[in-house]
Amino acid sequence: MAGLIRYSKTDIVNDTQKVVTSTWSNNTNNLQVAHTSSAQASFSTPTSSGAFFINIYNEATSSTSTEVQYAIGYGHKLGSGSLDFTNDAGSYGNSATKCVYDQYRQLIYGDENSYFQFNDYTPDDIYVININRSRFKHNLKPGTLNLHISGSGKGILHLTDDSVTKTGSAVTTNMGRQFNIVSGSNGIMSGSNLTQIVGSGSYGFFYPDAGCMVLNAQAIKEFTEISPTVTANVTPDGTQKLYDNIKGAASFILDSEEKVSSQFYFTRCRNNEFNYTTNPSFVDTYGNLNYTSMIDNPKTYITTVGLYNDSGDLVAVAKLSQPVAKDFTKEALIRVKLDY
Repeated sequence: MAGLIRYSKTDIVNDTQKVVTSTWSNNTNNLQVAHTSSAQASFSTPTSSGAFFINIYNEATSSTSTEVQYAIGYGHKLGSGSLDFTNDAGSYGNSATKCVYDQYRQLIYGDENSYFQFNDYTPDDIYVININRSRFKHNLKPGTLNLHISGSGKGILHLTDDSVTKTGSAVTTNMGRQFNIVSGSNGIMSGSNLTQIVGSGSYGFFYPDAGCMVLNAQAIKEFTEISPTVTANVTPDGTQKLYDNIKGAASFILDSEEKVSSQFYFTRCRNNEFNYTTNPSFVDTYGNLNYTSMIDNPKTYITTVGLYNDSGDLVAVAKLSQPVAKDFTKEALIRVKLDY
């Protein structure tokens, strides 16, 4: 197309910025409520979905606007704390809690022979909190985790990651960066110890790139003094008890982070360019201008910038907030921004 002008390399600038928003629905900063579904949080059979995890909603599930915010799971390395899948002699210990434990050590360590160690302490069981994938963008933002868990006679346990305390330094795992979950707030650890409970290791690990937390169940139990039933072949109650303690504390803050790439096109309209319209109604059948004012002193108004590919196909359109007057005495510089 004759009217097209190619951008030079210096006219195109790339930029990437990080955008931080709240993880929860409706941009809620602090999730102070927690609801479950009686249909999903069922523990009636060994393979009920509730035996593996329970979904946490921001509103009652009877509401049409309710959405899953995160899920809670409970895992035990020996399979205790839930019903065995079958009663056959060879299947004892094969249960939902063992599946959860094996799944996450496989995801993090790459095998099913490693055990979770929290500051050199190896508990038998873990809690898992998975943020719903639709709730966060590229990753959760380290330093924004503030999870409160109610205790029994000990007040509220304030959990955060230690990313600020460690100046962003993290262990790299198969699930991305790993920070310790500690007592404190806004990424800053309280005191000099990873836990308030002597001999039970840190409170867990935070995986911001995977949207996941693995909690040290022993340290949580020591503080809350409410323990899941960990005998073999029993109806599971571990996830329900952690849910009750999170709901009782009524405070869960966590932000998401997204990298937004932008491409800027600096559209330069020099004084001798874009002063005439291509509207066919401006000329008669002989090619003469119908409007004599456009002969000696043409004036146009730029309202739209079109971006074309090399084949002349229109691929993007930028609308100006208000028309820009253009004639032989004026030059214009219009910045077009594309986000992706």
